[in-house]
Amino acid sequence: MGRAFEFRKARKMKRWGAMSRLFPRLGKEITMAAKTGSDPDTNSRLRTAIQNAKGQNMPKDRIDAAVKRATEKDLKDIIEIVYEAYGPHGVAIIIECAADNTTRTVANIRTYLSRNGGTLGTSGSLSFVFERKGVFQVKAAGLDKEELELELIDYGLEEISEVDDELYLYCAFNEFGAMSKALEEKGLEVTSATLQRIPNTTVELTEEQEADLEKLIDKIEEDDDVQAVYTNMG
Repeated sequence: MGRAFEFRKARKMKRWGAMSRLFPRLGKEITMAAKTGSDPDTNSRLRTAIQNAKGQNMPKDRIDAAVKRATEKDLKDIIEIVYEAYGPHGVAIIIECAADNTTRTVANIRTYLSRNGGTLGTSGSLSFVFERKGVFQVKAAGLDKEELELELIDYGLEEISEVDDELYLYCAFNEFGAMSKALEEKGLEVTSATLQRIPNTTVELTEEQEADLEKLIDKIEEDDDVQAVYTNMG
C-alpha cells in the first residue's frame, strides 16, 4: 500500500488527534449504532463502535451517555450520507457524513470545495476509484504475523501489514462481520475496526500540490457533520 497507506495513516492520526473532535465523532457513531439496539452483545455495529471508542481511550461515562442518547425522544434523526468530489490537481475525495440537516451539510461541503479548488461530483462517479474494505488494527506484541495470516485466510483476510507496533488486517467489505467475530474468538486485542475506502488508483503530487490538498481536507474535517475523509493521493 506504500506511501498512500502512510498518508492515510498520517491523516487519520492528525484528524483524530484533537480530542475535541475525536470523542464527539465516536459518540455520534455509537448513538447511530444504538438506534437499532442498545445491547452490544446482540448489536454488532454498536459493539464495534464501543470497541473503537475504548481503543481511543474514550471515557466509559461518555460511551454510556452516547448509548443512552439513542433513546432520547428529542433526538433528531441522523442521516448518513456520502459525498464524492474532486479536489485540486485531480485528486478524488470521498466524504462520509452523519447529519441531522443534510441541506446544511451539502451547502458547507460545496463551499469548502469551491473555495479550495474542488468540485462536488455525482453519486457513483468515484465507484471505480475506491474499494470499501474492512480494516482492523491489532496489537502486534506476541503475535506471529505469518501464522496469523494463515489462520485468518478462511475468514476473509486479504492482506496484512505491520506499522509500528500494530498489525493492519484487510478484508473485503462483506467479510467484515466474519473477520470481527474471528478476531474476537481468538482473544486478540483489536484497537480499531473500521470500514475504509481504499483507492484502486492514486495520483502523485508535488509537495506544493500536497499542501493545496491538505488545506482543503483540513477545512472539510473541521465540519461537525463530517465523520471521515478519503483521498487517492499517492
